[in-house]
Amino acid sequence: MMDRRQFAPATERNREPILDTLKDWLPGDGTVLEIASGSGEHAVFFAPAVKPLKWQTSNFDREQLDSVTDWLAHKPSDNLLPPVMLDVTQTEWSIEAADYSLKPITAIFNANMIHISPWQTCEGLMAGASRILPAGGRLFLYGPFKFNGQHTAPSNKKFEEWLKSLDPEYGIRNIEDVREEAVKNGIRHIIARPMPANNFFHLFEKI
Repeated sequence: MMDRRQFAPATERNREPILDTLKDWLPGDGTVLEIASGSGEHAVFFAPAVKPLKWQTSNFDREQLDSVTDWLAHKPSDNLLPPVMLDVTQTEWSIEAADYSLKPITAIFNANMIHISPWQTCEGLMAGASRILPAGGRLFLYGPFKFNGQHTAPSNKKFEEWLKSLDPEYGIRNIEDVREEAVKNGIRHIIARPMPANNFFHLFEKI
């Protein structure tokens, strides 16, 4: 059979620091929804390490859905769930359907999405998190961010210039704007943790 797995070199470099932080901050039970699972490499690394939590993968891009499916076949775990199609900009996500059986979703993990997509994805992410997370449920955002409109490294500035050459609506987001969008949806920012390669891990919580 054709191997449809995609490979993202940065995933292997950043997965251990991300997992260490997840272990510090994840709830003790329920299902973790990974929004925009990308290639699937993060999921197959994280899920076995966070049992008894279940790990629900998702993607919007069909080729990435196929990649996640094949990564799960290559490295299965009994708590790792097949990917669902999920568009964060929709007013009802696929996992909100009545027949979705793995509720409650007690945490949402999202890495490297809101800067490689229009701002509407951040709006949709916060609105959806507000709908599906219980009080005290946690939202984790990982990636590059600006603080008070300033980049944290020259390399991030160059990266943003490249992103905007692909699409003017892309760009590294100001964390203040992200926090404001969270507050609109009843979600508060708890803490930011610096990560390797000029990235940050942000913890939010549903009020």
